[in-house]
Amino acid sequence: MKIKYSNILVGLLLPLVALNAEEASLTPPDAKPGECYARVVLPATYETVEEQVMIKEPSEEISIVPAEYKIEEEEVEVIPKSKKLTPVPATFDEVTETIEVKPALRTWKTSLKKKALPVSPSILNAVKQAGVNVDGSQPGDCYKEYFTAQKFKITAEDIVIRKDFNETEVLPAEFETVEQTVIVKPASKEIVEVAAVYEEVKEEVLVEAEKTVWKKGQNPAQQLSGATGEIMCLVKIPAKYKTITKRVLKTPATTKLVDIPAETKVVEVQKLLTATQVKNIPMPALLETVEKTALESDATFSWHNVQEDVDAALKYTGMQICLTEEEAVTKELTKIVLSSPAHVDEEEVSATIALVAKQVLVTEAKEVKTPIEAEYKMMKKRKKVAATHVGWKRILCQTNMNKDVISKIQTALNEKGYSAGKADGVLGKGTSKALKRFQKENNLATGGITYETLGSLNITL
Repeated sequence: MKIKYSNILVGLLLPLVALNAEEASLTPPDAKPGECYARVVLPATYETVEEQVMIKEPSEEISIVPAEYKIEEEEVEVIPKSKKLTPVPATFDEVTETIEVKPALRTWKTSLKKKALPVSPSILNAVKQAGVNVDGSQPGDCYKEYFTAQKFKITAEDIVIRKDFNETEVLPAEFETVEQTVIVKPASKEIVEVAAVYEEVKEEVLVEAEKTVWKKGQNPAQQLSGATGEIMCLVKIPAKYKTITKRVLKTPATTKLVDIPAETKVVEVQKLLTATQVKNIPMPALLETVEKTALESDATFSWHNVQEDVDAALKYTGMQICLTEEEAVTKELTKIVLSSPAHVDEEEVSATIALVAKQVLVTEAKEVKTPIEAEYKMMKKRKKVAATHVGWKRILCQTNMNKDVISKIQTALNEKGYSAGKADGVLGKGTSKALKRFQKENNLATGGITYETLGSLNITL
């Protein structure tokens, strides 16, 4: 399986190119027709600088002069005066105490039954707003919700089902028949067209003007380190012309006017004697009496204690809240209580004295410091001048390589003493060998025809 190493290189460089996408334009800047460029990853550049580096910090050499002592006898308390302590343990009593392990719990529910459901806070708020003292209620208190139905009133109203209006009666017009001469077709003038005369002529016209376009380059003659594989060349495309046959007007079309007389006809027509008349007849409006039911008062809701007497007009909604209480749970525990705390009985013991020979300091030890200077060394360091970035670099490729350029290279190599053979414009083995030797001996990049090599050979494109 063949592997395209340019594709592998592009794949490896894509993440780096993405980081510097804003640095590289879509096409090379300031390019001229006939030039080719490759998009490359330009490596970071460095310079070597000398810097003084401390290899050993300043320090001090320290020497110790020992202390001097003399021997003297002295009474020394071998065993100091002390106390003999005798512990007396504490005594305890047992007491029984009742503790609450679960407090009493009050809950508002839908009834006083064990399995009744709890009431939501929104319902409790509604009960409070109705004036019930919820916070002051006692366990076993229950409240029910009642409502008073809406009240309506019936009224009579006359409704217009048809407004008053006028009925019309039409009296037809009266006519008599008379003869009259009328123009069926008026006099006019007719325009007669005289056709134009043409002849054919040939003419050369510009189809496409001369232009420069960017094209993908192929087979670069110059090998670039960090190339992405993308080559763009600015190529000049000549103008295009086409010969066409045109019909040219020799004599333009013209027109002339011809008079046409009017045409008449005798016809019978109706002459108006009396015009059409309209007579209005007034019609009264029609009314209908309708009974309407209107809301007099909205339904009202209220809460009452189940122990209260409720007005018979009030109707129970089915909503009820009751305050329930679960008794607290207690447990008896036996505790051990301290009766008398532990204490210690004290008894004094006299000190023990003995004569001891000991060293007495005559002269203290001293330290003598001698300073040592720091040591330095000059070191070379690489300093970054420019970071890695993506850009365009001018190269040679098939698009801008021709026999004339190769012929100039062969002539220049022969003049400098490198046998490139006949200047025939063909890049053969002899020319390639001479070019490679010239590049090595002049410390130039090898592997292709670079612009650096052309510059060394004094060749301009």
